[in-house]
Amino acid sequence: QVQLMESGGGLVQAGGSLRLSCAASGSISSFSVLGWYRQAPGKQHDMVATIIRTGSTYYADSVKDRFTISRDNAKNTVYLQMNKVKPEDTATYYCHGVVVDDSYWGQGTQVTVSS
Repeated sequence: QVQLMESGGGLVQAGGSLRLSCAASGSISSFSVLGWYRQAPGKQHDMVATIIRTGSTYYADSVKDRFTISRDNAKNTVYLQMNKVKPEDTATYYCHGVVVDDSYWGQGTQVTVSS
């Protein structure tokens, strides 16, 4: 059973930076897709950024040019570098991965951006 564990959340001022990490219990090279989602109170669960096995990345329009997703296969970790954060980035951020037909989620990490 693969487990994903996020870390790095916290309180940050608007305009600042934060880096989220998602450590996998197994090799992330087996994942066809890895990504970050977020959910703010009262809002839907939205895709933030995705990286596929080829290394191609995809971003929500709201975070393009501010957030960067990357992965380190040697550390079995996927990252989300968040720059120029805004109060509307406040949410619980979840790591997600797909292995063949199985989908895995982390427990989430809270990011709060103060204005």
